[in-house]
Amino acid sequence: MKVATAVKLTRVIWIMPLVLAPRWAINHHAKVNRVMTDSNVTPGSTSKIHLPWFIGVFLIACLVRQFVPGAAGAGPILTGLGIVGLTWIFFLVGARISLKTLEALSWQHRVAGPFWMAACAMVLSLVSCSHKVQPPLTKVEVAKPVRKDVPVYSEWIGTTVGFIDAQIHSKVTGYLLAQDYKEGSLVKTGDLLFEVDPRPFQAVVDQANAQLNVANAELVQARGDVKAAQAEIDRAEAAHVKTQLDVKRYTPLVKDGTVSQQEMDDAVQSNLANEASVAAAKGKYDHAVAAVKGAEAQINVARSSLEGAQLNLDFTKVKSPINGIAGIRVANIGDLVGTDQKALLTTVSQIDPIFVQFPISEQEYLDLRKFFLAKVLGHQAELELILSDGTVFDQKGKIDIIGREVESSTGTLKIRGIFANPGNVLRPGQYSRIRAATRIDKDALLVPQRAVQELQGEYELAVVDAENHVAFRKVKVTNRIGSYWEIAEGLGTNDRVVIEGLQKVKTGETVDPKEVTLPPPSDLAGDRGTTP
Repeated sequence: MKVATAVKLTRVIWIMPLVLAPRWAINHHAKVNRVMTDSNVTPGSTSKIHLPWFIGVFLIACLVRQFVPGAAGAGPILTGLGIVGLTWIFFLVGARISLKTLEALSWQHRVAGPFWMAACAMVLSLVSCSHKVQPPLTKVEVAKPVRKDVPVYSEWIGTTVGFIDAQIHSKVTGYLLAQDYKEGSLVKTGDLLFEVDPRPFQAVVDQANAQLNVANAELVQARGDVKAAQAEIDRAEAAHVKTQLDVKRYTPLVKDGTVSQQEMDDAVQSNLANEASVAAAKGKYDHAVAAVKGAEAQINVARSSLEGAQLNLDFTKVKSPINGIAGIRVANIGDLVGTDQKALLTTVSQIDPIFVQFPISEQEYLDLRKFFLAKVLGHQAELELILSDGTVFDQKGKIDIIGREVESSTGTLKIRGIFANPGNVLRPGQYSRIRAATRIDKDALLVPQRAVQELQGEYELAVVDAENHVAFRKVKVTNRIGSYWEIAEGLGTNDRVVIEGLQKVKTGETVDPKEVTLPPPSDLAGDRGTTP
């Protein structure tokens, strides 16, 4: 008979005396009353006979409870016997039956009630003691660890930086008149952002333009002087040629007396004078040419002044140097700007693509130098960007630059990654985490995180042996793979790990295990391994 059935039967049996005891007492009392009509009986003497019987029955039940193996479950039975005994005493004493009347009864009548009480006590005690209730075994779910090649990911904390962050300053000093862009909007190269008061610069342009006109007039005059000097040279050379011919013609005629010596001397002097006139005319020509060059130089100076003035006038219109997002203005309308380099107007950032900068420790760089130098080796790994809300950015990145030095104050090396940023989703200054697969653990053992409990920095799990006994083991966890832990030490491939009901078991306890199968490795392909 099963334990549960025995317990139910025992409860039914020990309840029966409670139901039948009053009837037994009334029947016995009726028999006594019939005798009392024929005899004189001393009232109240019944208890002297029946009370020892009740005490004897109670002592028998106590002995059974004490010496019969497993009789500890007889407590409810003894309670029932006490109620039966009290019922007897109530009815018999209440009837005030005399001792003589009871003596006149037959032997069977005197022992009928106590005998049944003793019999009930013996039977119920033995039945209750022979079926001790055993608690059910704790039910748990067990599974063998999953074996899988796990890519181990490392994470770093970084911030986004614009591909180009152009700080917009006014290149001229003046009062800010207008803002010509919408803050936070996309601007293109050459779009007007601000306007500075142009009137002082327009006056300088006009002055430079006037100086250029003066220089041009002087150049025209100098060129006219050159032409006049050239004409004077031509006249002087023509006169010089004539006097030279006169000297040549008079020289043979002086010898034969055809031409007087006076005429010969006059011809020679005229020739020398004309020769001097040619030299003087050439000197004026050279001077006129120099004046032209001077006038041209003045024109160049005036033109340069005009260009500088025009450039400053153009600088009063502050334009965007790049395509990008224009930030919130720093200067207000009416401010005096351009007085120093700190007079920032706004910032325009080109954020597609966008940089992400993050520091790593010197030790980590030495451990992962092959990964970081993969760009040089031609098989660069991809980077993932995790945003502050926990979502993964849909564009993959790559390492762009590795810093040239380790900062002595922090002991870190700066790394810069680059990501495509279509739609300008990312903005400069955003907090982010950078993740990359830095190695692969072959045939790693994985168990659900709920199967591992942590206590004061140590990790342990429960395993069930072939005899369904529970034992707790300390294990070494290395990486978190989605909802799984990677176990490096303390667990075997064929060990059965408790994955449900861990809090209900203790060391050495026998359990009722139900074996389940964890998801196959293919279902874990999307998980990522990170260090705890």
